[in-house]
Amino acid sequence: MDPMTLIMFGLIAVLIIFMIRNGKKRQQAQQEMQSNLVPGAEVMLQSGIFGTVEEVDEEDNRVTVRSGTSTIVVHRNAVGQIIAPVESDASDDEVAPDDDPEFGERVGEGDSTAQGEAESAAQPESDDEGKPEKA
Repeated sequence: MDPMTLIMFGLIAVLIIFMIRNGKKRQQAQQEMQSNLVPGAEVMLQSGIFGTVEEVDEEDNRVTVRSGTSTIVVHRNAVGQIIAPVESDASDDEVAPDDDPEFGERVGEGDSTAQGEAESAAQPESDDEGKPEKA
């Protein structure tokens, strides 16, 4: 095989890899948008209509959207993007406080003094053990 053919096959392989990667990213973004589709969220339909989600029917893949005084029932995939998602309550998703030490902070600072005291108590305090007495 000549080098030009190898370069062409290499470029085609790179192109295919990027196409697959881009498709996965697009699918993940679509899935994330569908999971954020909850009542109260402001959305824009693919037709350009802005509205607020009133109801999501998971079984039939339908979304009820209120736009002004009108109520529209559309397929879930007709939602083009979520303009303002609904904020979740912080009390529902309580996160434990960050117990990581700050930069430069010693991890076992309180424990090291207790260990030091325990070690000094275990060692005898007199230095003249084993030395003969001076008379």
